[in-house]
Amino acid sequence: MPTGTQYIISRATEQGEARATITELAASLREFSIGGIDLVESYAESQTPPFADGIVLAPWPNRIEDGQWMLKGKTQQLDITEGDRNNAIHGLLRNTGYTLIERTAESVTLGATVFPQHGYPFHIATTVRYELGESGLRVTHTATNLSDDEAPFGLGAHPFFKIGDVPTGELTLTMTAATRFETDERLNPTDEVAVAGTEFDLSAGRVVGDLDFDTAFGGIDAADGVAARLTAPHGSELRVMVDESFGFVQIFTPRNFPTLSGTAQAIAIEPTTAAPNAFNTGRGLVWLAPEQTYSAAWGVEFTV
Repeated sequence: MPTGTQYIISRATEQGEARATITELAASLREFSIGGIDLVESYAESQTPPFADGIVLAPWPNRIEDGQWMLKGKTQQLDITEGDRNNAIHGLLRNTGYTLIERTAESVTLGATVFPQHGYPFHIATTVRYELGESGLRVTHTATNLSDDEAPFGLGAHPFFKIGDVPTGELTLTMTAATRFETDERLNPTDEVAVAGTEFDLSAGRVVGDLDFDTAFGGIDAADGVAARLTAPHGSELRVMVDESFGFVQIFTPRNFPTLSGTAQAIAIEPTTAAPNAFNTGRGLVWLAPEQTYSAAWGVEFTV
């Protein structure tokens, strides 16, 4: 398969069987369901992840403008991976196969290494663990700096969520954020501005069908660990959970997503530890000391 080995995990819950499929390529969350209700936009086994569906983003999420940043007074040039906008996007593991580290019936831990390369002269060992629980899925990331120098690091995830057969446009998105990042025509940030009282204020909930976002938000108020909620008209709710490492969320609502049943609107709720262009702005960027290990976790809960 284009995405390599498919790691299937499952467990019984009070809401029925929880089940997930994680791919060898980019450790993508290709399938996730509880009680037979699909909670992510899947893609066919014959495909690679469309729109970066479900993949791990490391050692940076989002974009680095022109793929350039400064390190100790010298310009670093990353490979350009978003050619039409001349940016480096979503890190260095998008086309990497992960190695199996540990597997149980309810969990799988995969690992991938970032080797020194163009524009990123650092050696980073990463892991990601997917584990099913009673109410959903928990995803834990680690990164260990194997370099002799401090290394900049950020991470994120790129899941597209759904609630069964409910059209995505009919779901309500609720999220409390203090700011959003204004962008230029290449989607690189130009300013960070308050969202209160604007169309980007999601604290009271907005119907997804009314949104046309490819927008990063900062100052996420994750009360009780909940960064964002998707609610169906009949009351079912999906919650994106984060720990304190995830201070940013990207909301992406393309209307041309290739779902398994045809082209439709979709919604990505992307928890990230760093802001767009973080290698240049420093917003949320972590500098790992040699041999230091960094850990961050997010997850999904669902109630019918």
